[in-house]
Amino acid sequence: MAYVFGPELLTSTGASVWLMWVAAFTILTASIIAIRKDNLKARLAYSTISQLSYIVLGAALATHWGIVGGSMHIVMHAFGKITLFFCAGAILVGAHKSEVSEMDGLGRKMPLTFIAFLIGSLSIIGLPPLGGSWSKWYLMLGAADAGQMVMMGVLMASSLLSIAYLMPVVARGFFRPLPEGGDSHGEHDGHDDHGERKGAAGWDLAPVLCWLPPVLTAIGCIILFFSAQGIFELLSGIG
Repeated sequence: MAYVFGPELLTSTGASVWLMWVAAFTILTASIIAIRKDNLKARLAYSTISQLSYIVLGAALATHWGIVGGSMHIVMHAFGKITLFFCAGAILVGAHKSEVSEMDGLGRKMPLTFIAFLIGSLSIIGLPPLGGSWSKWYLMLGAADAGQMVMMGVLMASSLLSIAYLMPVVARGFFRPLPEGGDSHGEHDGHDDHGERKGAAGWDLAPVLCWLPPVLTAIGCIILFFSAQGIFELLSGIG
């Protein structure tokens, strides 16, 4: 929108106002739905709907900082969310689990996967030193610049909701005990008949080609925090 029509047209026609409210509604509604989803991929899918609405909100704010924040969020969210989806796939392959309620204790058996999930989650939430903190910071500046205090509240509420639907996965994985017998659903749970852990050098239940991609993209989330200046300079000429 900002590239095609320009912020001036969005402001002068009043389109920015209703777009902001539609984006804000989508951000909060999708986040609330995500909390209610037990299936991990479904939870992440609704999270994606919410996070992509950040981009629309940034454009609809029609301010320099809002457009920069929304554009930067395309990159930051891409790294954070692909990390989470990679982890969901690794958990499915390594432990045959797809529901959040089934992930008790898995973090101790799949540490690389769950640490990557933690890093991706914190980037989506917007905590430094992770890339997602920059885009959310600029979006907040854009909302303040536009005098949209309600939108600032929406952004803060959304980050809290992100904590509510992402961190339980990590908490269950690392802090809940394993079900009695190791697997209450009758799966092999990534072990062979002698109870030995499968996976590369015993580091993770998932095969190396499952846990390595999310580890790399999680590292990318950290690198983006320290290399955001280049992205900012590329975007600073718009809006």
